[in-house]
Amino acid sequence: MKLLFDQNLSSKLAFALSSAFPGSKHLKDFDLTREQDEPIWTFAASQGFTIVSKDSDFMHLSMVRGHPPKVVHVRLGNCPTSRISARLLAEVQAIQDFILDERTSLLIIE
Repeated sequence: MKLLFDQNLSSKLAFALSSAFPGSKHLKDFDLTREQDEPIWTFAASQGFTIVSKDSDFMHLSMVRGHPPKVVHVRLGNCPTSRISARLLAEVQAIQDFILDERTSLLIIE
């Protein structure tokens, strides 16, 4: 269960959640920060990542295409990385359950 953090989220999140989600990375780790959504989608699916983003485009792709990859859409507005990290850590079990659930492709964290 590894997460791929979009460019609109801090790269610090991959480290902060690494104990719960080993192998998690940020787009910058793969030099993908300037890519459009489609190549990121394809990369995440082929590499077994769940995309974590504040970008609603990935949410819409998930609703239209299903999975893989799965998408965690973070709806916390403009806030510090520490708040996002704390919220995601509080939802570790829900995120893990979501990733294992074959029926769902989108999880919204508010």
